[in-house]
Amino acid sequence: MSAESRRAQSVDEQTSDKSRRRRRVWLILTLVIIALLLAVCWVGLRAIAVKDGLVKSQELVREIQAGGSLDEALPALSESAASAASAASDPVWWLMEWVPVAGDNLRGVRLAAQSLDALVNGVAMPVMDDGDDSIPVTVRLLDASEEEGERITQLADGLESVSKSPFLISVVRDGVDQVDEVMSAAAPMIGILPELLGGDGERNYLLVFQNNAESLALGGSAAAQTLVKVDKGVISMGAQGDSGSYQNGTAVDVAVPDSAIQLYTSYLVDHINTSTSRPDFPTAAQILRAWWQRDIAPDEVAGVISIDPIALSRILVATGPIELASGEVLSEENAVSLLLSEVYGRWDSYKEPELVDGFFADTAAAVFDAIAKGDFNIKDMMWAITESAKQGSVLVWGDDEQIAEAIKGTRMSGILPENNKNTTSVGIYFNNSNGSKIDYFTETATSATAVCEGDTATYTVTGALTLPLTQRQAEALPRYVQSMTFGARFRDWIYVYGPPGTTLADATFNGDEVSVMHRDVDDLGRPVVAFEAWFDPSDSVDVTATFVGPSGDYGPLQVLTNPMVNSEKPVVKDGCAG
Repeated sequence: MSAESRRAQSVDEQTSDKSRRRRRVWLILTLVIIALLLAVCWVGLRAIAVKDGLVKSQELVREIQAGGSLDEALPALSESAASAASAASDPVWWLMEWVPVAGDNLRGVRLAAQSLDALVNGVAMPVMDDGDDSIPVTVRLLDASEEEGERITQLADGLESVSKSPFLISVVRDGVDQVDEVMSAAAPMIGILPELLGGDGERNYLLVFQNNAESLALGGSAAAQTLVKVDKGVISMGAQGDSGSYQNGTAVDVAVPDSAIQLYTSYLVDHINTSTSRPDFPTAAQILRAWWQRDIAPDEVAGVISIDPIALSRILVATGPIELASGEVLSEENAVSLLLSEVYGRWDSYKEPELVDGFFADTAAAVFDAIAKGDFNIKDMMWAITESAKQGSVLVWGDDEQIAEAIKGTRMSGILPENNKNTTSVGIYFNNSNGSKIDYFTETATSATAVCEGDTATYTVTGALTLPLTQRQAEALPRYVQSMTFGARFRDWIYVYGPPGTTLADATFNGDEVSVMHRDVDDLGRPVVAFEAWFDPSDSVDVTATFVGPSGDYGPLQVLTNPMVNSEKPVVKDGCAG
């Protein structure tokens, strides 16, 4: 074969090779395209299934949040959540999440579906399974949180991350935001439940019962305390204490700021009943724990929980009426009146304090027994705790950072906000300062206005107090309910806390015997003015404080005040939020 023929043959072979390579490339591209189309079609079909399940789940969640029956909605929610999560857990779906833009939407849908499935089928359904009444709810809750806690935390983190994506389409964003809101609240609590419920060994909590008839900033006089033990989810009651169990007059060794002593005197640390005078539950909790450990027993106390009769009345919605050792029935209708008023008419607390203390101890034991046995409606209990926490009637403190982080920013923490970013809060606190139990009868009202003009923001805060009793009615009250020293004459110290970053501009009042006690003290990062108000039956007094600060970004105006027996809803007029 000639050289020219060989060159021609070589060219033909090269051309043929190129042609075959092109055909292979096109074949591969065609197969890839077909695979992608099939994947898109497959994911599209799965997306329809996910959408149906997720939409149904979201509708049921909204129904439950609006007060619908949990017992009726939960089985359907379980089925729809499981269906959506199963459809979105497909490996092809996972691969498609790597596609730019569209992938974030697929990831958001998957995480939302799996999150609802984990909460409903991983936690709610096992906890609410009443097939074996011998297993307490708290034990089932511990088991579920240990099983699902880590997964729920991971899902919550992923959902929070994808919610920030700028590529989410509106329908996906709405669903992601709704589930993210639920998960951001649930995940931290579920994550710390194993520790709280004694999963790693026994933990002790001090349960404090506040008496709203003797109002103080955090609720009322810290009248009674019980040590609660939790081990592997099983709750038991330990020792109990009352004001007579402590060395009142001898201060406990707890460091508090000078501002706290200036405003609330040494009674904050040397009388247990007034430990809750300052509107900061971490302060009160550490003082109360110190009282217990010094005067009752040197128990390890991991946290302090406070409730009052207003919260108890809600809890009784969940437990139903409870029979006491006396034969009486405690119910949601009579809890507040019985514990804050009627009990003082039965026994003279000065002459027979052991009878009154015994009645309170018996009540605490009966309610505790019902809760420890899990003898309550879970949905109603969730409502009772949530609503009471919003009103300041349930407070929680723990020396564990995880506990603090889980309740950070909630009213349950008993901590005033440090800044005005999310809300611009003002505080008005009515502190009974003469040891009476008159606040079962007093009525309070609060209001706040915000005006922003030019470079100045002005906040005006008003608190009013009325005693709607005649002189004869007041004089007929048991001596223990009247003022300890002054009979049917009463005194409050009223504290007004301004927003962070403001200063006190003015303090005014109405009433025959009202005066300003302090106006130059900053406490908890806020300006404070304190009034002393004497009042008689049928009297009304009111105090007003004005605070000013530079104009800027202020969150919505919010009024915080004591959980009182008879209080009007705060009136707020906000001209600064925006």
